[in-house]
Amino acid sequence: MTPLLLVIYAVFTVAALVTMWRIVVGPSILDRAVASDVLLTLVMCVLGAEMAVNGHTRTLPVLLIIAAVGVFGSISIARFVARRDNVDR
Repeated sequence: MTPLLLVIYAVFTVAALVTMWRIVVGPSILDRAVASDVLLTLVMCVLGAEMAVNGHTRTLPVLLIIAAVGVFGSISIARFVARRDNVDR
């Protein structure tokens, strides 16, 4: 294991911990939604880095599924917040 890989793992770990903190603390649902999108993106980056380091493409379907979940989750949260804003008015 090279020192560069250790640095990459450390950066991804710190980013994931900060993102998890934002999901737990909030304060609003939009903050949590953005943090969950960031967490999904971090997972995708980790899987992509693992594919690049090990020289395979076996986890590519997993990346596509995670991307689809992120897109559909963002759309559903945006519709929920838009509907809630219309009710408040």
